[in-house]
Amino acid sequence: MIITDTHTHLYSEQFDADRNEMIQRALDAGVSRFFVPAIDSGYLSSMLDLEKSFPENIFLMMGLHPTHVKENFEEELAFVKHWLDERNFYAVGEIGIDLYWDKTLLKQQQIAFKTQITWAKEKNLPIVIHCRDAFDEIFEILEEVKDDQLFGIFHCFSGNLEQAKKAISYNMKLGIGGIVTFKNGKIDQFLQEIPLENIVLETDAPYLAPTPFRGKRNESSYITKILEKLAIIYELSPQEIAAITTQNSISVFGI
Repeated sequence: MIITDTHTHLYSEQFDADRNEMIQRALDAGVSRFFVPAIDSGYLSSMLDLEKSFPENIFLMMGLHPTHVKENFEEELAFVKHWLDERNFYAVGEIGIDLYWDKTLLKQQQIAFKTQITWAKEKNLPIVIHCRDAFDEIFEILEEVKDDQLFGIFHCFSGNLEQAKKAISYNMKLGIGGIVTFKNGKIDQFLQEIPLENIVLETDAPYLAPTPFRGKRNESSYITKILEKLAIIYELSPQEIAAITTQNSISVFGI
């Protein structure tokens, strides 16, 4: 059984004490494909080290995370563009809009999001969208830029059925993580209405650990709990869920 974690921050400082052991636990659990999103320029060297240590398993993205869009965002965008031109990445991400912490830089976040979408299209790469308290703002931009070249993943999807269908209409897969296991997560109540071909699995480790680890540090091996929950929702075996969602990830990332 091959399981794909389409979104995991393996370079996070929270893993500094036991990173290799944590990754080995995931490998032992059947997780053999890890797609690693970027945050800002400060993490690239750690990402490249990861890739060097696990070249068969680690697939890197490049992008500027919306919560790291600061006053110097143009410098950070120039860094993203340099590296997209310098070498191969598997997606532009994670990018998007986050209005949970701070609304004052919305305009800058919008500029950064649209700019990086343009680069993704130029490179024929998927985008991986971060959306927090910003569905309307994200959809407004996707409506502006939608075409046959726009595709990717709506990471950490936490919206309602209508928003799920709208995200899919922009050629996005839904990244389903630990929230689907939460009692108050709500997405488990309608997910069976979304065809499984539109779903990929993710952990967002070290964040959003699934039940029964909620509130603790998340890690990629815990994706098996998400897999088990989807097996119940779709009335399929975990092996079938793993196979279909891995194939979905291949259709997005091209590998």
